[in-house]
Amino acid sequence: MRNLADRPEEVPAVFAERFNSGDALALAEVYEDAAVLVPQPGTPATGADLRTANGRLQELGVPISVRPRHVYRSGDVALLIVDWVIDGVGREGQAVRVEGTATDIARRGPDGRWRYVIDNPFGTRAQPGSPAGGP
Repeated sequence: MRNLADRPEEVPAVFAERFNSGDALALAEVYEDAAVLVPQPGTPATGADLRTANGRLQELGVPISVRPRHVYRSGDVALLIVDWVIDGVGREGQAVRVEGTATDIARRGPDGRWRYVIDNPFGTRAQPGSPAGGP
């Protein structure tokens, strides 16, 4: 399995490889300890809740594909805009398609490796009950 990212533009590929491995612990290493995941617009998750949210997607048994669109770096912090899709047939034989454009923040740690600080997989998608594109 690939090591953690040496450069911010590698973080999505490391995430995808670890997600696709099915190894929840390996996937958790792609995040800082206090990282935030937004599994649904307006619903941040941290710690065990973050791992549970990722685990639900991993349990589908369908691989994720990622395509970084933009990476903007300032020192030890980077903004990543990443198109992604989970598309295929799940373990139960059901069709699965989940996709989005993530707006993510990664940071270089003391070990020189880059990890997600904020993982917002649905980017600017509106929160349920709010006007489209609204906060």
